[in-house]
Amino acid sequence: MSALPASLKNNPRLAAWLTIDPAGRVQVRSGKVELGQGITTALARIVAQELEVAFDRVEMLPASTAGSPDEGFTSGSFSVQHSGGALRQVCAEARAIYLDAAARRLEAAVQDLEVHDGEIRVRGAPQLRTSYWELADPALLECEAGGRAAPRLPTAQEDAEPQRLDLAGKLLGQPVFLHDMVLPGMLYGRMAHSPSPGAELLDVDTAEVEALPGVVRVVREGSFLAVVARSEDEALRAVRKLKASARWREGGNLPDEGGLPAFLRSQPVESSVVHERNAQATAPPGRSFAASYARPYLAHGSIGPSCGVARFDGTRLEVWTHAQGVYPLRKDLALMLGLAPEAITVSHVPGAGCYGHNGADDAAADAALLAQAVPGHPVQVLWSRADEFTQSPVGAAMAVDLRATVDAQGRIVDWEHALWSNGHSMRPGRLPVPVFHAAPLLARGFAQQLSINVPLATGGGAERNAIPGYAFGRQRIVSHRLLTMPLRTSSLRALGAHCNVFAAECFLDEIAAETGADPLEFRLRHLEDERGRAVLEAAAGMAGWRTRARREGEGLGIGYARYKNDGAWCAAVAEVEVQEAIRVKRVWLAADVGRVVHPDGVRNQLEGGAIQTLSWVLKEAVRFDRTRVTSDHWGAYPILRFSEVPAVEIALIDRPQEPSLGAGEPTHGPLAAAIGNAVFAASGVRLREMPLTWDRLRDAALAA
Repeated sequence: MSALPASLKNNPRLAAWLTIDPAGRVQVRSGKVELGQGITTALARIVAQELEVAFDRVEMLPASTAGSPDEGFTSGSFSVQHSGGALRQVCAEARAIYLDAAARRLEAAVQDLEVHDGEIRVRGAPQLRTSYWELADPALLECEAGGRAAPRLPTAQEDAEPQRLDLAGKLLGQPVFLHDMVLPGMLYGRMAHSPSPGAELLDVDTAEVEALPGVVRVVREGSFLAVVARSEDEALRAVRKLKASARWREGGNLPDEGGLPAFLRSQPVESSVVHERNAQATAPPGRSFAASYARPYLAHGSIGPSCGVARFDGTRLEVWTHAQGVYPLRKDLALMLGLAPEAITVSHVPGAGCYGHNGADDAAADAALLAQAVPGHPVQVLWSRADEFTQSPVGAAMAVDLRATVDAQGRIVDWEHALWSNGHSMRPGRLPVPVFHAAPLLARGFAQQLSINVPLATGGGAERNAIPGYAFGRQRIVSHRLLTMPLRTSSLRALGAHCNVFAAECFLDEIAAETGADPLEFRLRHLEDERGRAVLEAAAGMAGWRTRARREGEGLGIGYARYKNDGAWCAAVAEVEVQEAIRVKRVWLAADVGRVVHPDGVRNQLEGGAIQTLSWVLKEAVRFDRTRVTSDHWGAYPILRFSEVPAVEIALIDRPQEPSLGAGEPTHGPLAAAIGNAVFAASGVRLREMPLTWDRLRDAALAA
């Protein structure tokens, strides 16, 4: 008997995950949602492999509180690791149950049975056969997992790599997104959001707007302001007039954008020691180093704005959303609306992806509030581009201070890592009050909450990857969580790992340069993890690290981390050209995600993460003055262009006997550091604050 995966332990009933359909289909319910990362394809392949059925027999059902297991959020690169692990065990147990049923029907021993695409045969007697479909009985899976059935061992070539399940409709322009959803009697809600964080609505002329053609209702409660109309065009005309008549009291509470790291270090904080090792030992002698690093606030930059649809019949609420957690969203909706959770059904429909917490939950909450105001009608709320950039949560700005001591043998014997940041989670379901954007605007008394950091045992937030993965001597890691929150922050892909790994891996390069060590060899000198050493050597080998001739104005940089210190291993090498601009020419990634379920999906995740990292490191920053966010359109928030995307070469180190690990987020820290280190190698100038722009490089060079 083996221990159950965490998701299965929390949702042990097999029938909650799986249905064997007599029509020859396997229906699968997962609590994880498809965000464009291809997770439904990977999970379907796990089911097909374990049950030994054709991939096209597997039907992945959308996540919904109406019947899916509660797996919290689709986040943290946990989908294959948690939901995949649970489904592998569920299918192993279901297969064993059906083989037992087949053995009784065929009067054969279980060990003499074999499965071919759901058909169960007796070896040596092919006329004796049945199938999952003939035996299909919902009662067979109405039991709890016990860990008694072992998943199948992988074979060298089990099946052809499947096509992505989620791509066909998107590529063919079919109406597959929440934004395309049209229900009978649909009304259209549009938000008149406040112009700045914390602004208070003083006055608005609702009568003139309600008199406009097609307007059903203007909804105002406290500083929550919206319009509901019979068509999109009528809603847009009405909301423009509503905004024009609204008077707000605005503050001037935002920090100086140019002095953001200093602002973070100056605020009241809640400090905690994340990790200490050999803290009582005498400080070893050696050469001391210190440096500081930072990143700005980052927007999700979802290509499509957030959307939500809701319908309220007077007692029950239905919500359709592209948020990443249907159950946590339901919990906060119940708190905000005063309904029992059982009276709310939340279902996932694909929408604008974000790999984090964008405005999807907020738009769903807006739709629910408007649906309560017009019972019996479904209401669609679609945010504007400006709403998306100015109202949705952003990734927290961070500042990191590092200190280290290197002994006479060139080994780091003392390491200190201190970080300042807002919390990295304002997701629904984790606090005793609702955390939607709308909640503190309402006259119902919901206070604005501070973002939190989830416990390090479940991945951490600001402190994610702050603990070094190297064999240093003394270590002390301290996190300072800000108790002020000028901009609303929440989860953004990789959370604190992006900045922490950038800082630590760039600092390692600085020390290596000062001590005359090769950056790769310096890392290997301190790295005892053999799987970590393997990805470093693989990335370096692809890039020709030890043999490549260096050219003026060009440089190679390297970075490494094991994501969250217990997830996937990843090493990155970047080739950068610095000639009147900073251009990344080529990227090499090596990753170890354990057992690779869907190689193409893993490569897509790693490459997509690399491209997003390039955009963050070279271009992105939320812009603001002392009152408002000013980067409210694409022109003010530049992202990487297609013409700037470099060649990306990926090596996967497949370990079929090891558990599968997530591939969505391990690239962001290592590649950010590799780019920073490559810029230094190409220019001789060290940039420690992202984004690494040409203007910053020029100013640093002139100041040197």
